[in-house]
Amino acid sequence: MTNHRLLTVFSVLLLAMLACARGGTPTAAPAPTIPPATRSFTPSPGNHSTRTPAPLAMLPGVNPGLSRHALSFGGIQRDYLLYVPASADLGKPAPLVFAFHGGTGNAENFMQTSGLNAVADQHGFLVVYPNGTGRLGIDKLLTWNGGTCCGYAQTENIDDVGFVRSLLASLRSLVSIDPRRIYASGFSNGAILAQRLACEATDIFAAVAPVSGTLNFGPCTPDQPISLIEFHGTADPNILYTGGYGPESIVRVNFSAVADTLKFWSNFDGCGAPSRSAPMQTIQLDTWTGCSGGVSVELYTLEGGKHAWPVSPLAASQVIWEFFAAHPKP
Repeated sequence: MTNHRLLTVFSVLLLAMLACARGGTPTAAPAPTIPPATRSFTPSPGNHSTRTPAPLAMLPGVNPGLSRHALSFGGIQRDYLLYVPASADLGKPAPLVFAFHGGTGNAENFMQTSGLNAVADQHGFLVVYPNGTGRLGIDKLLTWNGGTCCGYAQTENIDDVGFVRSLLASLRSLVSIDPRRIYASGFSNGAILAQRLACEATDIFAAVAPVSGTLNFGPCTPDQPISLIEFHGTADPNILYTGGYGPESIVRVNFSAVADTLKFWSNFDGCGAPSRSAPMQTIQLDTWTGCSGGVSVELYTLEGGKHAWPVSPLAASQVIWEFFAAHPKP
């Protein structure tokens, strides 16, 4: 009886943690059946491959639709979901968006709540949803090492930047990718990783789009300017808009303020003073232009917005793609 009660308590706590991490996101539709891994890829240690993509966009081993793939990196078995829309132009290299789930989430959940696949269907870009790491297995309580956050990945100093580089090398063995149009987005802890990638992987990424996650890595010394679009609610109870952690945060990290994050990126990119507009009621847009290398920086502030991926009245996934499409590498 005692063991049964302990198991019940553990199950309730686990569900509560997951609910907290995904608080404010829309209820996910039933997850689709995902084909098993079509290929396993084991990179060489320290593989930061930037090899030239193959001349054909689609290579043997992947088909339009959703598939799961395995990847061994740093002695850990990792996996990711790859979505190839039927609308993708298979006659030329394709744009690619990395989409990173929030802390304690996973790739499937984020795919459902973000709605990025529907936008990919309209515009023909590929989406890769990697899984983070955790103590309990390949799809439970997963986190990313974004610097000062979060969880298992941060405390174990998991090399998630190296993992992303190796994942890209893996993808290039499956599909031809346009090297000028590789982007990263993420929610919460995934957004914090996207910020870190902007610091350490500007050789890969043309632009990043963090949602509900600020810059929490230092020193941040990018090799070149990078475009950034950020979304954050003023009433976020996890990562406070003004900095620090909120009452619903499951980690005690002194998160950077949104203003400090945007000040860093606009200064680094050599931008002019921002202009401010209100594209929708309760939504404020700050835009920095005149930046070095043709990049730009934008901040969507959601008045009263919580810790959530925006879907209404602002459809973040659509806005993110429009920003990405306008900001390839030179």
